[in-house]
Amino acid sequence: MKILIIEDEEGLRESIEEYFTDDNNICETAKTYTAALSKINLYRYDCILLDITLPGGSGMDILKVLKENNYPDGVLIISAKNSLDDRIDGLNLGADDYLVKPFHLSELKARVSAIIRRKTFNGSNQLIFNELAIDLLAKEVKVGQNQVKLTRKEYALLLYFIANKGKVVSKNAIAEHLWGDGIDLADNFDFIYSHIKNVRKKLVEGGCRDYIQAAYGMGYKFSDQ
Repeated sequence: MKILIIEDEEGLRESIEEYFTDDNNICETAKTYTAALSKINLYRYDCILLDITLPGGSGMDILKVLKENNYPDGVLIISAKNSLDDRIDGLNLGADDYLVKPFHLSELKARVSAIIRRKTFNGSNQLIFNELAIDLLAKEVKVGQNQVKLTRKEYALLLYFIANKGKVVSKNAIAEHLWGDGIDLADNFDFIYSHIKNVRKKLVEGGCRDYIQAAYGMGYKFSDQ
């Protein structure tokens, strides 16, 4: 998962970041309204953890910008405000869920995972694409009865392809999704070719058709057409 944590309370922000990063997710943070606005206008995330009260502005206004621009990011509001009106306002503005502070990090993770399943994989823990089956909880990939062993990045790459099946995704988009905004400093994207080659090889050796198609000059497409 690629997650943006918009939270001004340093201790909580760092705890959330450490918790999700330890589980091999990509985490980026913003502690002010201005920094958060810059992030959401530059990058896309699987889920945004959004505090309502921020230095320089309101998290509700961040939510409005996301929805006015039809950005597809999932949004989980995390707030100390526990009034019914605040929860209704957030959900009516387009948030996917609302969690009141204080909360257990395990519950936060479960809610984030549920949002991503609903938005990307129709709420299922089992992702099926023809002969390819992925258990999202066990992070297990199978072709028929054959288990395919992928590295963490290869697994994330495969999920990204399937989530965008039928669409051409650029090398830039792949790099940014898997490595975060720090990838802007990379000199080239040769490492992406290597990961794609490895995923394709492992799937084919497991008995899967080769669904990864190069769209020359643009990027790649995962499709059975």
